Amino acid sequence: MLQHPAHVIALGFGSGLGRVAPGTVGTLWAWLAFLVLQLWLTPSQIGWLIAASIPVGWWACTVTACHMRVADPGHIVWDEVVAMWIVLWLTMPMGFWGQLTAFALFRFFDAVKPQPVKWADRLFKGFGPRGGWGIMFDDLVAAFCTLMVMALWRHFVG
Repeated sequence: MLQHPAHVIALGFGSGLGRVAPGTVGTLWAWLAFLVLQLWLTPSQIGWLIAASIPVGWWACTVTACHMRVADPGHIVWDEVVAMWIVLWLTMPMGFWGQLTAFALFRFFDAVKPQPVKWADRLFKGFGPRGGWGIMFDDLVAAFCTLMVMALWRHFVG
């Protein structure tokens, strides 16, 4: 992990190195990191951090996948981190149960990959910048789907 700065980022500062459910662990790390970031940064600053994290993540995922010689390694979790940050940034403030619901919905869309996440997952494959973007893109679509479900829930249920 420490052989290249891109690896540190792509592997979620080590959260993606576990043998069991690295995507889930990376998403949990993202949730915790977001709560800590909220202590020091304004929502606007978090938005800028997320905006910067997308191209940096694209680069880090591209480099790390290339070095690992795997097109979309499960241990790369920066895609989950950025996507979960987007979900929390756009839905906060909310209590623990709302955050847990956001986490569960995002994990559902990311792991099960119903449409349109399945479409996004198949769209950009391979190595290089196209593959690196593909690693990020399906999780961004999963975040969008999570946000849509949460918005509909808030609109119709309360």
